[in-house]
Amino acid sequence: MTQDEYKHLEPSKCTLYSGGLKGAEAEFGKNAEAWGVNEVNFSYKGHQMERVKDVRVLSEEELKQGDISMTIVSKRLGRNFSEAERIRRVIQCIFHMVNNGHQIFAIGWINEDGTVKGGTGWAVELGKFFNRPVHVFDQDREKWFTWKGGVWVEDTPRIQYETFVGTGTRNLTDAGYKAIKELFERSFG
Repeated sequence: MTQDEYKHLEPSKCTLYSGGLKGAEAEFGKNAEAWGVNEVNFSYKGHQMERVKDVRVLSEEELKQGDISMTIVSKRLGRNFSEAERIRRVIQCIFHMVNNGHQIFAIGWINEDGTVKGGTGWAVELGKFFNRPVHVFDQDREKWFTWKGGVWVEDTPRIQYETFVGTGTRNLTDAGYKAIKELFERSFG
């Protein structure tokens, strides 16, 4: 989409879906609040969050809707999870985030095999699987990348849909903070 084709969205008609965790998710939430974007942070009983604004605590039944075999997750990401039961709840929440948000924004690191490091990688893989626009800010390269045609392509994304996901690492760098801030400025400024 070129600059001329870009449709300006009204922030108050947009909703950020996230998890409210320390780092990228909390920062997405702070920027959403600053721009007047609605926010939903998915959680579960006993979940420790940094951002407790607009929290939606998922019931056991709702969590089960996002229940994905840990074998499938491990295979798609090419890694094993030592704390499978604890990670399962996080993955169940990520399912609800991606299922509700049309466009996915993640902050982290793209691995050589094209997956994204850590739990953030599951949101990215699920976004790809659901055929959603997926964007990752790689903190080492300090650049945004968009998944197009089965590869990561350098890009400068904007929020283009009224529902979107903001997720990522708890270990946000200065470049990561700046990337989130500039994403909101490009999209709504």
